[in-house]
Amino acid sequence: MSPSSLVDAAASAVAADDAPADIIVLGKIVAPYGVHGALRVRPFADDPSGWSRLTHWWLAREGDAPEVWQQTRLLKCRLHNDVLIAELAGVVDRTAAEASCGKLVGVPRAALPPTAAGEYYWADLVGLAVINARGESLGRIIGLLDTPANAVMRVGDGQQGERLLPFVAAVVLAVDLPGRCVRVDWDLDW
Repeated sequence: MSPSSLVDAAASAVAADDAPADIIVLGKIVAPYGVHGALRVRPFADDPSGWSRLTHWWLAREGDAPEVWQQTRLLKCRLHNDVLIAELAGVVDRTAAEASCGKLVGVPRAALPPTAAGEYYWADLVGLAVINARGESLGRIIGLLDTPANAVMRVGDGQQGERLLPFVAAVVLAVDLPGRCVRVDWDLDW
């Protein structure tokens, strides 16, 4: 997905007073930056440099319901090494920035552009059943991790704990979003 299409779609699809029904998390506020209210934001999405063209970000704590997410005007945003440095309306000093730490940054699902063939939003994968080539259930995707090498699916079945499967072509044979499953080359005892 191109970062400009993400940003342009997000900016045009959400009016300032719309309440989002389905937020896709793009990153997390991790620390204050300086003394004037700037924030360090760890991005989860591809090419976060495009975020600076958004007029608003939606913020909430992890686990908050969609109606709790609050729209906040983005004043400034720039990429600094592997984090974003952002200034938001209402966050005017270091104390306010510290209070914002831990909040997630998101955008309404409707604002996101469609993915290309073979690309998926992580939010669309969470909850899908994971079935191996033998037709055996490994559980459901309970989350994904981003590692330097590749994305990793966290798969749990509620009984045997959690498995970590690399999200690479050698392991992931097919993703069936309408059928709500992912077919993998992975044995039960691995």
